Parts: sequence; C-alpha cells; structure tokens
Amino acid sequence: MAKAPAHAFASTLKTFKTASGKSGKYWSLKELAKQYPTIERLPVSIRIVLESVLRNCDGQKVSAKHVEELAHWAPNAERVDEIPFVVTRVVLQDFTGVPLLADLAAMRSVAQKLGKSPKTIEPLVPVDLVVDHSVMVDYYGTPKALDLNMKLEFQRNNERYQFMKWGMQAFDTFRVVPPGFGIVHQVNLEYFARGVYTSPNDKADVPTYYPDSLVGTDSHTTMINGVGVVGWGVGGIEAEACMLGQPIYMVTPPVVGFKLKGSLPEGATATDLVLVITQILRSHGVVEKFVEFHGEGLDHMTVADRATIANMAPEYGATMGFFPVDGQTLDYLRLTGREAAQIDLVERYAKEQGLWRNSKLTPKFTEELELDLATVLPSVAGPRRPQDRMELRGVKQAFESALVDVFKKSVGQSATPRLDRWSAEAPVQTLSTKGQQAESRGEDEAAVAEAEKAEEGMEAATTEHLKSKKDTAIAALDDQWVKLTHGDVVIAAITSCTNTSNPSVMIAAGLLAKKAIEKGLSVKPYVKTSLSPGSRVVTDYFNKAGLTQYLDQLGFQTTGYGCMTCIGNSGPLPEAIASAVEKSDLVVSAVLSGNRNFEGRINPHVKANYLASPPLVVAFAIAGTVDVNLMDEPLAKNNKGESVYLRDIWPTQAEVSATMAKAISPDMFRKQYGNVAEGNPEWNRIPVKGGELFEFEESSTYIQEPPFFADLSAEPKPIRPIKGARVLVMVGDSVTTDHISPAGSIKKDSPAGRHLMEHGVMPLDFNSYGARRGNDRVMTRGTFANIRLKNLLVPGTEGGVTRYLGLPGEFGEEVTSIFDASTNYQKAGVPLIVLAGKDYGMGSSRDWAAKGVYLLGVKAVIAESFERIHRSNLVGMGVLPLQFHRGQNRTSLGLDGTGAYEIEVGAALKPLQEVKVRVTNREGGTQEFSTVCRIDTPVEIDYYRNGGILHTVLRNMLRKNSQ
Repeated sequence: MAKAPAHAFASTLKTFKTASGKSGKYWSLKELAKQYPTIERLPVSIRIVLESVLRNCDGQKVSAKHVEELAHWAPNAERVDEIPFVVTRVVLQDFTGVPLLADLAAMRSVAQKLGKSPKTIEPLVPVDLVVDHSVMVDYYGTPKALDLNMKLEFQRNNERYQFMKWGMQAFDTFRVVPPGFGIVHQVNLEYFARGVYTSPNDKADVPTYYPDSLVGTDSHTTMINGVGVVGWGVGGIEAEACMLGQPIYMVTPPVVGFKLKGSLPEGATATDLVLVITQILRSHGVVEKFVEFHGEGLDHMTVADRATIANMAPEYGATMGFFPVDGQTLDYLRLTGREAAQIDLVERYAKEQGLWRNSKLTPKFTEELELDLATVLPSVAGPRRPQDRMELRGVKQAFESALVDVFKKSVGQSATPRLDRWSAEAPVQTLSTKGQQAESRGEDEAAVAEAEKAEEGMEAATTEHLKSKKDTAIAALDDQWVKLTHGDVVIAAITSCTNTSNPSVMIAAGLLAKKAIEKGLSVKPYVKTSLSPGSRVVTDYFNKAGLTQYLDQLGFQTTGYGCMTCIGNSGPLPEAIASAVEKSDLVVSAVLSGNRNFEGRINPHVKANYLASPPLVVAFAIAGTVDVNLMDEPLAKNNKGESVYLRDIWPTQAEVSATMAKAISPDMFRKQYGNVAEGNPEWNRIPVKGGELFEFEESSTYIQEPPFFADLSAEPKPIRPIKGARVLVMVGDSVTTDHISPAGSIKKDSPAGRHLMEHGVMPLDFNSYGARRGNDRVMTRGTFANIRLKNLLVPGTEGGVTRYLGLPGEFGEEVTSIFDASTNYQKAGVPLIVLAGKDYGMGSSRDWAAKGVYLLGVKAVIAESFERIHRSNLVGMGVLPLQFHRGQNRTSLGLDGTGAYEIEVGAALKPLQEVKVRVTNREGGTQEFSTVCRIDTPVEIDYYRNGGILHTVLRNMLRKNSQ
C-alpha cells in the first residue's frame, strides 16, 4: 500500500496550552505567515478558510498550491483561484433534510444493487437536523394553541418523522433534534456551536484543534457568523456532498469591510439596524462576497444583535455577514451555559491563531463601507422585499403609494377617521338578526351595514372609504361583524430566527404588551396573532420576567417552537376574513418579525407583507392597519376613548436591559438543552423501521425513492449540444426560489393537488409542499406552481400555467399547466429551457428549485444574473446556467419565448466560456447571441459532465470502494 505523502506544511503544526494546562495542537497561521507575510493583514473570515485549506492539505483534494493561492489573497485581485473548503459539520432543517436523507437512502440502494456495501454511503462529518419547519399556526389566541398545533404537526408528519428516525439509527453521525425545541439557527447558535472543535476520531494524547465551520441547508445558516463561526447556506445537493467528504469548491471571494461606529439611539432596535444594513448592502451589491464587520461599534454590541445582522446575509445578498471572536463572544458563550473549559479554549485558540478581533489593526478589504449606529431610526421593510426599507414615519405614505403603483388600486379620501373605526365611541357591532340575514343572503356590504344600523338604532362603525365599493368588505367573526379595507393587518406574527433569538427585541415586545394592557389597549378582532419563539428558553425568560400574561392578553400566545409564519406556515385565515378579502380583492397586510416577505410567501390572501421588530409587530396588531404613521398619529383609542400614542408605551433601553439582566440565566439554557434526546414524548413514541436500507413504499405520498440515480452508468456520457429546445417558462426580474420551488399550501385544483386526491389524500390532509419534499411526484408537479408566478409566455396570468408550443417547427397557442406541458414535451423528447431576468433564484436555499426544474426536463436557464446558491444548485443537478452579456436581455434581443433554441456546448466546455445560442423563429429565420457559461469552476464542469454533484460523488465513492 502506497505511503501517504508528507504534509507540505508540516512545520506549521504547533502546540499551545489551555488554562487547565492541557496541551493542544493546531495548524498555525502565524507560522505560515513566515512564508507568506500577507497573511497578517487578511480578513479574519479568509484566515479561517485558510486554516481549513492548510489543515486538510493532503496533496489530492487539497494541494499545496491551494494553500499558496489563498495565502496570497489580495483585496482587489482577479478572482480566478478555486479553493476547496472542508467544513467541520453540516446543519439541516427538516424541509431540506428529508429530501437529502431520501437521496442518501437511494444512494445506498444503488450501492447494494451494484454489489457494494450500503455502508459505503455514510456521512463523514457530524450532521445535525432540527425539525422546525413542519409546525403551522392552525390554532392561535388560546392557551391551548401550542399543544393543539403540535398534535396536528405529528398527525400530518408521522410518516416523515419515522423516516428521520430511521436515519438516526442507520447513519452513525446523523443526529436529530425533535419537534418542539426551536428553530435550527437559534438551536445552532445556543447549543451546537462550540467555536473550536477536535475530531471525534482524534485519540491522540495531544489532540488537534481547529475552528468550528459549517454549511447548512437553509439560507439563514449565516446567523452563526454572529458568534465568529464561518458558515453559510447551501442547497441540500451541496450539503450532501460535504457530508460525504467533499469540499465546498469556491472561487476566492472579495471581502467587503463594514465599519460600525457609535451606538443605537433610544427607540431603535437591532431589527431596525439590520433593515438599514440590508438596504445599504443590497444597494451596494455584495452577491458572492463576504462581508466582515469591524469598528468600535462592536465593542458593546451583543452577539444577539450581531446574529440578527448575520442572519439576514441572504437578504443583502452576501455569502456571509461575519463578526470575529472577541469579548462579547465569550460573554454570550457564558450566558448560554457553555462549559468554562470550552470558553477558555475558544479564547486561547482565537488569540493564538490571530482570529481574535483586533481593534487596532484593520485588515485589508476589497471595499469598505461605514455606518454610524446613531443614525438608525425605527423602520419596517415591505411590502414585497426585505431590502425595501422605510422609516416608521413613512409607512403610511409608502403603503398608499404601493397601493396605486404596485397593487393598482385607487386611493380616495377617508370618510371616517381611522381611530373612530375601533374606538369606544364606535365599537365593533354585535351581529344583529337583520344583519345576519342580509349577510346570509349574500347581499353587499352596504345592505349588511344598513341592516345593522336599522337594528341598533345607531350609526355603525365604518371603514375608511376608497373610491371603489369593492375596496371594503364585511366579515362575520363569532358574534361580531368587522369591516375590512386595504392595509388592514390580518396577520401579526412574532416569528423567525432573525429576531426570536435576540432577547432585547423579544423583551421589548413583552414590555410593550404590558404597557399596552395597562393603558387599556387591545388587538383588533380581525388580526391573527401568533408568537413562535426560536427556543424554549424564550418562554422561560418571558415567564421569569412576568411578561407572558400580557402577551397572552393581546392574543400572542405561544403557537409553536419553529419556523412558522416567516416560511409561509402562517396557517389559514379565518374563513370569514379570507372570503371577504378574496371577494373584494383587498390588499390586506401581514406584519412579522421575519426575514422574508416575498410575494405569495406569507399567506395566499395577503399581498402586502412588512418586516418589523417584535415590539412593532405588537404595535401594528393594536393599530390594526399599516395605513398609519405611528410616529406622529395615535396608535389607537383605549377603553376610555383616549388616544394613545406609540411613544406612550414604547419601552426604554434601560428598561429592556434591566429586565434582561433579571430574567435570563445560563441555567435556563443548560436545562432546556440538557434533555434534547428525550424531551418530546410524542417523538419518542414514533417507531423506528428498517436497518441499513430504507424500505420505500409505493403507496406513500410523503416519501418516495428519488429518480435521480435511475440507470446510473459507470461512466458519464460526454457533454453534447442542446438542440430543438423550447421555452417552458419566461419570467422577469427578482424571481425567487419561492416562485420556482414548491412552497406553502397545495391547492386542490393544482396538478399536485389532483395527484394527491387520486392517491386517496383529501384536501384537509394535503399538508404543505415543504412537508412533502420527500416525494418527487408531488414536488415536480408543484414546481413553478406559485400563485404569484408571472409566466410571460402567457401575459396577464398568474400561477403555474404556460403556453404549450408543441414540437420544433410548431407554434401552438394552448394554455395549460406547466407540469402538463412539460410531460408532453418530455414524451416527444423535446428539451426545455427557462428565460429569466435579473437575480434569478434569489431567496431561500431550496434544492427543489433545481431538482424540480431538472425533473420538468429543463436543460438550461438563460438569465441576466443568478443568485449565488441557486446557480450552484442548478449546476449540482446538471442544469446549464447561462448569463446574458451585460446590457443584453431577452427584451433587447427580441426573444418572445416562442422559438426553438440550440445551445452550442460540448466536451470541451470550460468555466465561464462564451456559449453561442441560436434561435429559429416561426418564419424560419434565425438569430444568434452569445452568453456566458455560469459554470464557474473546473470542479463544477466535472459535476455538469456527470449529470450533477451527487452523481459525481456516488461514482467516486463506488470506484474507491472497488479498489
């Protein structure tokens, strides 16, 4: 057997001692800097990646040349060097984790069919899956909401949970945190992260230590950057490769230095700060770049605030939003109950390696930005994108402008002041007999209101009138009728890892609720309220601070511990509200403390969605509308008819800090995370099935064996030109993975809904697309099925429809579902393409946005620009991403989507090369244009040649097992 080559940089392996006197080895960057002095001024984020490259330099996957190239990182050099980054661990959430686990199970089946041991397929790094995406807000506004929602969650997802438990026993390094513990990123921050690791296989007397690093199958994995850990979101496709021992191959990134100075003013929160930063960085342009924060503004900025900023890196477009380790990091580790020895190890290792934040030495950055924290003002973002920030004072004007410009409504003069709609003088009326009769007869709002007025002998509370009669609607709720109009808040959700992990904004919400109750305020009856903490610790400190009762009184009872409203698991609106909104086509709103507010994401009936801090979520629930200037106008009238302003109930920073100091302790974290394995009795009762192989059942509507490896050949076929391709979908700018990937609820008249009903599943039991990600038959039918998708092949429509053009040479006009058109094309052997605008694939790291496209028969996507993760995922599924040259797009080139396309690629394909595209139109004429192949690295070319990253890894593992 050949002897392993000596490490090219063996002299950099050094020893240090911890406080206990224990010795540890580490691959010293200071020692390496003797050969490459530029290392001393590298950004800390690059230094951590460099340590991984140095430590894993084996002369095969990682070479000495890779170490040298990264050590020579220069701020403004051309980005051509490809670096293999080996991560320490992988983190999954259940929506993305289930299809990943299904792929692994399918790979094991392939291994057995080829006469190999199924155990050939085994994660080589620790993998943690947190079940946090399956709980929905079905019940709310009741003390029983948490228990009822969790019971529904287990009923709906029992089959998926059995599959996850199979994975726990089948794979040695696969761990699951059961439902009901929290959101993956908050659990990662509070529990998983150790800062410094040593290999579990390292049995040496002097172990080797190295930095914590990871990838996760959720965009907001970047939250971990707040505690000095390098990590970001990837698709499940890339995560699988990392689990199976593959590095992440990345072109050395630019690093944007973002200097923070000063401190937040009174009244501003960490949420306001992150919305400002998101707007600045999205405008500046940081896609495929690292952002590293520095400056004296960090001296007193808590890790919780940093994590809030880091969490939203996908929203400002960066790969990471990184904060180096410093004293605040150690304080956070103490607060969250980490062992003293581990905290000491983090401090000593960071200082030995030069990874500690040095306020006296600024690294050399590619670009530099600066923000004075004192300039941050209360803000919200919306109605459709997280970067569209506005100051709180401007929300009313901005909403009314959006009503006209975005939602195409007409704004008229208010006939009745907003406060009089829900004041003590004009209360919500009790449904009268005449009013109920008029409602049941289906009479319009005016008739119902007239009936009410006649019965009560007084003028009923009215809505703010807009020009059209259809701009108001009446809904019957229990024994009340309510009038709705544009801007009314029908969902108010304290939700999402972005803010629920930050005690300062959560405590602020509780204190605001307390003051609101004391002032005699209440939440409007049409608002669906919910509180979805990111971990059980939040409930503990709310209880200890005595704030739970006030949140409960306003309707913000805990609805679940998971990623709920922010990912579209807001649950249904009350039927009366939904019907009224739909009937009058109202632009109602949601206000949530989340990170995503894309069109169609939060709830199918809610068009205007706004991101805000938790205390502002409570405030807007009380106001009942976003058509209000909360800085200058009264928030609401109380039970005495008095006007109350937001400033009257807003907690001070001193109040928040004092409450946090009294209410939060390390023991809370130790208690909640000390019993993760056995902490959910419902989970413990789920049986474990199977052994090394999973037994897929044909009758299952949740878990099916993925078709990606069917008929896998020993060697890949050569790359060939794509000929006679037709356009399946043509879209404009900012199409998100929410538009592409199946997400949210499943409509019964959709291809996926019809498929489920054909297999005996009634609409009540459809669950969500996310919960059915382990079933390719449902997911393929749901790809491009978003109700807000605008396929420009069928102008004037929304939803998953397209124009079926027929075979090459035909120019059909039939409008049909995208899935049905795809089926017809694939039967005829016609390859398909997608034409798109800027920022194609922005949003969450949804691997099904690439998997579903692949299964629809799409061979290439031609876009003006791609979001980082989605571009990578397309390559990972063997779909060719092509980019128009700057200044060109489908409009400038006159592409209407009806032609037949030929794409000139072949065996000699190289990264970023010019690729010619030829289009034949209905008259038989042709046109050519050139694109850039967005397969960015040689390794990605290999993935594309093999048909995808998983095919590449599987072939390599099987070859290795044969040697």
